[in-house]
Amino acid sequence: MLKNSRILITGGTGSFGKTFIPMTLEKYNPKEIIIYSRDEMKQWTLAENFKNDSRVKFVIGDVRDRDCLSRSLDGVDFVVHAAATKIVPTAEYNPFECIKTNINGAMNIIDACIDKGIKRVVALSTDKASNPINLYGATKLASDKLFVASNTSSNSHNSSFSVVRYGNVMGSRGSVIPFFISQIPNGELTITDSRMTRFMISLEEGVKLVWHAFEDMLGGEIYVKKIPSMKITDIALSVAPKLSHRIIGIRPGEKIHEQMIGLEDAAHTYEYDEHYKILPAIHNWSKDPNRIKNGKSVPSDFIYSSDNNKDWMSKEELKKWIESKKGKIGVI
Repeated sequence: MLKNSRILITGGTGSFGKTFIPMTLEKYNPKEIIIYSRDEMKQWTLAENFKNDSRVKFVIGDVRDRDCLSRSLDGVDFVVHAAATKIVPTAEYNPFECIKTNINGAMNIIDACIDKGIKRVVALSTDKASNPINLYGATKLASDKLFVASNTSSNSHNSSFSVVRYGNVMGSRGSVIPFFISQIPNGELTITDSRMTRFMISLEEGVKLVWHAFEDMLGGEIYVKKIPSMKITDIALSVAPKLSHRIIGIRPGEKIHEQMIGLEDAAHTYEYDEHYKILPAIHNWSKDPNRIKNGKSVPSDFIYSSDNNKDWMSKEELKKWIESKKGKIGVI
């Protein structure tokens, strides 16, 4: 589907974009991938990696600026919406800015994509959008709802919108693994709460989930990758087995466990070999056989959270992964 297409990714200089771009270039050979983001220094740095590849283009712009966004979508076939204000404590202390990017920006994406006749749009979500307790999660829940509901008027436009949702991305900038690695010289690791658990997904798996969404979607689906969990204390032991841990308390808006599918969504959730799919409750779309395909209904009491997960990553598995990513952890 993506072969010979033109793809625009918002927030494309982030961790996801840095992995999505080379993987998609290699697998699909699109005509063009346009990185749309507002940080010119990050664009300049990333552009050095693709200076000999005419398929990669860069546009300075903000999802808050609908006019600029609209102009950048000329001739585009597919959009990945990755731009967001993501740091939980930052959102708690700067709520207006978080709302402007995560909610107003989502509305701009939807309106501009409909106006430009974009074929398919996939928005990146987060575990924090499921039963949110922090502002970041609340804005991403609102964003998810906007993208799902934007398919309601599909009789008046040809654009389809869906969402992918996953948890902690292993080794990405600002995540827990590079944070623990940075603390090794201090002689101890700080942990907010020893009961904490986290989902574990690689950037490569996240990219493949977006590819699948583009191929599978009709509009309104939320795709949730099946991934393993780990205890935060086991992550710390995998990074530095000989260092002690100091408990410092949970940060504002932080959860003990990650949740990607809540109890209220169980009635509209279907299971597949490698993922779950939450279908919209609106318009009876959750009963649509064309959206369900070969999925199986989950139990009525189903909750997909990092503490009740059936699949767990061992310390040995994480150690092996860390060893294989030396020099890359925290860079992407």
